[in-house]
Amino acid sequence: MNFELSEEHQMLKDLVARFVRDQLMPMEAGVLEREAKGHGLGLPEADRIRLDGITKELGLWGLDAPEDVGGSDLPSVAMVGVNEELGRTVTPYTIPPDSPNLRMMMATVTERQREAYLAPYVRGETISAIGISEPGAGADPAGMLTKAERAKNPDGTDDWVLNGRKIWISRAADADFTIVMAVTDKEKRARGGMSAFLVDKGTPGFNVLRAIPMVGGAVTYEVALEDCRVPGWKLLGVEGQGFAPMQVRLGTRRIEMASWSIGMAQRALDMICEYAPQRKTFGLPLSERQAIQWWVADAATQIHAARLMTYDCAVKLDAGKDVRVEISMIKAFATEMAWTVVDRAMQTFGAMGMTKELPLQLMAAKLRTMRIYDGPTEVHKWVVARNLLGRSR
Repeated sequence: MNFELSEEHQMLKDLVARFVRDQLMPMEAGVLEREAKGHGLGLPEADRIRLDGITKELGLWGLDAPEDVGGSDLPSVAMVGVNEELGRTVTPYTIPPDSPNLRMMMATVTERQREAYLAPYVRGETISAIGISEPGAGADPAGMLTKAERAKNPDGTDDWVLNGRKIWISRAADADFTIVMAVTDKEKRARGGMSAFLVDKGTPGFNVLRAIPMVGGAVTYEVALEDCRVPGWKLLGVEGQGFAPMQVRLGTRRIEMASWSIGMAQRALDMICEYAPQRKTFGLPLSERQAIQWWVADAATQIHAARLMTYDCAVKLDAGKDVRVEISMIKAFATEMAWTVVDRAMQTFGAMGMTKELPLQLMAAKLRTMRIYDGPTEVHKWVVARNLLGRSR
């Protein structure tokens, strides 16, 4: 069993590491200052445009997108390395396009949708969002109430009319289109009665109700769908079979989260190892204290374990295997692991670790939300246990 990246994928990982070191980390001071003043985490438009230009020149756009729409069609195992490096910085920049919605569209688009939605998205010309969660249905999509019903046009073709409410949607106010999950058969629901729809910005009845400030300066949105009429050709995938592509999307984000967590934990560990020998308490460097030594040893061990688990999951995914259990394992393990490592880094730095002058507090805030987003830790542990206990029966 080979535990090393191929030369090509290692070179890509190294390239992203240099981009993070040379371009994103120098911007962290400005990010921290803006967040401390209550201005959120968004980058100024000029900075985003500059970074887009650099990543495009470096050949980092559309890494896992299909080649026929301008992507590089890289496997999941290569993206683990990319996202681990991106996780090391708190500068909020995503190399276009964002992979989860990309992967969902790749699995479902028609030729018409490929030209109208997928290709512009890969080129970085559009922003996407997805509406899954509802005020009463988060981790359990079977509780979804948003419904989509057919509506006849005078020419005999069908449209869809959507009604319901969605919440915790990132980028909803800025997205050019939002993938909206809705129930098309209330009897079947998640088992053959859930569908996905492409809803364009400005569509009548698609109403962004409010921005919801989240910890760490992030923002999500609540959206109401009120007789929102969507042309029939904007049904994404097959009617009633939207659950599986949605899981593709969620699985992609969960592997990203595991990769980001490894990057954040490694950054926090590096900070401990740099600081502990310099800081003296009661006549000795912190690095001589057993508590710090054990934190360092535990962090290094757990980061190594999380990294191997995540690459193992990615390799299996690329081989076409069912990795639902592995995805739940790494999402739960890596986010909780990184949360502990960052928390111990903050403890090592003492009062300085509590300030908004270090990136640790933004890393902690992001990890705290990631322990909830795309399925809380407890739900993923339940998924693993349910599968194992089901097999034992």
